Amino acid sequence: MSRRLAALGAAVGAGAAGWGHFEAGWVRLETLACPLPGLPQELDGLRIAHLSDLHLGFPSRGSTAVERAVAWVEERRPDLTLISGDLLSRRSGEERLRSLLRRLPNCFAVLGNHDFALTRDPFSHLAEVYDLEPATLLSDDSRTLELRGKRVQIVGVDPRSYRLRQSHPERLADPKADLRILLCHFPDVVDRVHAGVFDLVLSGHLHGGQICVPWPGGRLRLAHIRWTYIRGLYPRPGGTLHLSSGLGTTFVPFRFLARPEATELNLQSA
Repeated sequence: MSRRLAALGAAVGAGAAGWGHFEAGWVRLETLACPLPGLPQELDGLRIAHLSDLHLGFPSRGSTAVERAVAWVEERRPDLTLISGDLLSRRSGEERLRSLLRRLPNCFAVLGNHDFALTRDPFSHLAEVYDLEPATLLSDDSRTLELRGKRVQIVGVDPRSYRLRQSHPERLADPKADLRILLCHFPDVVDRVHAGVFDLVLSGHLHGGQICVPWPGGRLRLAHIRWTYIRGLYPRPGGTLHLSSGLGTTFVPFRFLARPEATELNLQSA
């Protein structure tokens, strides 16, 4: 009996590992309506591709998810492409990252904690970068561009100052901008900024839990158990948060009930 149970356990474990390996590359490509109160009518229908947590350099089928997501965004040609951090897990992925960024239209990005190896993940190495040309890297600064005759401001947060609570993105916000977007790796930023300063907040970091197990009423996330936000849209006083499950993996090269994703947000006047 014990041998049968051991064999059964080994078979279940092998099956779970196989599925987790498959799911790590099974990317969800999703278009999502994003209502924003006060959005000017001229910006109604503006399309923003949101990518996050690429973790390039770490051997995983997550790199396949990244490739498919970039090809999808390249084909759809959105008005903006915004990436919310954790671009690299190792410097060996930098060349590939730059090659992919060159294919993304009107791209702005921030870094995440893994880009500086500020993590317990033993497989993550310091891989900081200081420019991402032709993409624009934002680090506690902002850019304002004109889209459809309106001023759109993108404010980007540096993960190091954020973790030290030295980051104050609301001080960078331009009250004259018609649309203010905050790009920060950590989703709880939406509860730190002052109400009404930003219209849209884009974050990642949580991977949708990455490894989840079925649980009564939903799923039990084995990573980031205590976080309030998981994935999707959350209207909050600090802005409407879109939290991406991201594309790559950390610690283990698997995902389970937490598919990688790339999202195109279709802004709508609310």
